[in-house]
Amino acid sequence: MANHPIVCTDQYLDPTLTRTADRDPHLRKALFSVPFSMYDCVPSLPRPTLQTPHGLSECLAKMTSRIVLISAFCCILGFLVRSADAVGTDDPRVRLTDEQRLYKELLRNYDRNTRPVYNASHPVNVNISISLTQIFDVEEKNQVLTTNIWLDQSWKDEKLGWDPAHYNNLTVLRIPCNNIWLPDIVLYNSAEDYTGGYMEALAMVSYDGTVFWPPIVKFRSTCEIDITYYPFDDQLCKMKFGSWAYDGSQVDVFNTTKGVDLTNFVRNGEWELLSVKSIRHNIRYPCCSEMFPDVTFWIHLKRRTLYYTYNVIIPCVMLSILTMVGFWIRPESGEKVSLGLTVLLAFSVFMLLIAENMPATSNFVPLIGIYLTTVMALTSFSVIMAVVTSNINLRGFKEVDLPRWLRKLIIVCAKINCMKLAYVTTADCGTVDDRHGKEKYYQMHTTFSNDSGCALIDYENNSTKQKCEMHGNSTEHVQGEVGVCNDSWVTREILARLQMLVDKEEEKERSDLVCKRWMEAAEVIDRCLFWLFIFGTLFSTIILLVVIPSIRPYDNHGDIVAT
Repeated sequence: MANHPIVCTDQYLDPTLTRTADRDPHLRKALFSVPFSMYDCVPSLPRPTLQTPHGLSECLAKMTSRIVLISAFCCILGFLVRSADAVGTDDPRVRLTDEQRLYKELLRNYDRNTRPVYNASHPVNVNISISLTQIFDVEEKNQVLTTNIWLDQSWKDEKLGWDPAHYNNLTVLRIPCNNIWLPDIVLYNSAEDYTGGYMEALAMVSYDGTVFWPPIVKFRSTCEIDITYYPFDDQLCKMKFGSWAYDGSQVDVFNTTKGVDLTNFVRNGEWELLSVKSIRHNIRYPCCSEMFPDVTFWIHLKRRTLYYTYNVIIPCVMLSILTMVGFWIRPESGEKVSLGLTVLLAFSVFMLLIAENMPATSNFVPLIGIYLTTVMALTSFSVIMAVVTSNINLRGFKEVDLPRWLRKLIIVCAKINCMKLAYVTTADCGTVDDRHGKEKYYQMHTTFSNDSGCALIDYENNSTKQKCEMHGNSTEHVQGEVGVCNDSWVTREILARLQMLVDKEEEKERSDLVCKRWMEAAEVIDRCLFWLFIFGTLFSTIILLVVIPSIRPYDNHGDIVAT
């Protein structure tokens, strides 16, 4: 019996399936319009029993389940396809914002790796300005300036323009800076590497294609520090910005007319900001034949001196006063040298503290260093002269009189210092006393035969023979006793012993006079050195710390010429 295709009817279907097909017209159409063979529907039945109703219903149930699964799969696939098509098209069922539509339209076929000009012969003009917000530090030793600025950059992107009327008058759109072209503006005199890059701030794009990008950057730039007038110095540091890869024919940079914005500037405790100016340069470098433009910002700073006045200058002046006080100590005291050495060590410590903050350069010598060196030199000189005056003070014990030139010098110095000399004179020590002693001894021997014992009495009392006449002795009585006195050996012995005592007393007085002369000379020299040290200290302090800082050229860096 041949296998003829048949069509399923209600008599071969399961009643439940039939009721389901009545409710679903699509299922009913599929069931009653699909041709099939009886043997295919009921494969378990033998060929002679193909028209058994039970086998046909089982076959239809299996086929129905398969059709339902296939239909569900097709519905899900169709929904996904329609959703994907609606995202990429202006499907009215998926609504986009104006900024979304504009963003997709602007970045369609946009290449951020090429310059945004349609004509390659036209340059991209980049306007650069900065908003200085803070000066972190000026490192004199490393010669580095650390600042925090807002680097404002603006240029025109010909590929980022639109008609605001098509987007509900939308004139400015914020776009992530990584999605558009950015100029390669770098700090030429940077003291750090360039691996960090700038802050990824949003770029503000206007409808005419103008792009404004203001990243916040912390720069560490090199700065040649001139410490000649330290701590009364002012520094001029520059920050040079320009394109690194593009020459002037491709990317041209300009400084804006508004200059530098200081509205958000935070004052620094050590440095005072005097002025900031920007100048454009056009330079040809040895590597290339093209001109490379740049914009250089000059920052003029002045150091605040209050900290250094209280911590460096005033202690130095106080140490200088201690050195002056050392001259009032008596020369025979050994504390003069000890005090001078202590002050000298203190100055050395200040010198080391200042040297730690100064750059190791031989181009400049700081003013405070010159002042400390000068005061240290005066202190060293005072220590040396303290040793000299101590030696002069003790030189009298050698019983050597002052030289004639030294006596004249001491007399002149005493007159200058308004000092009265008690022992130092132009005459040699002992000359007048010896002459008076010899005259007295001669008078004693010449008058001894005439005055009997009165000459001895007069010699002892340091008086003349007229004192003997006041006692009422007559001339005749004296002449009567002359012979007795001349013949007495006791008188000669007494005279010899008296002469020895007189000589010793005169020698002692002469030694004391010599010592007092040397001590007086040491005091005069010490007083002269005291005034000399005062004048030297005051002169160096006024000249180095007052006059030179006040007349220094504040604008010695101001002669800046744009090239």
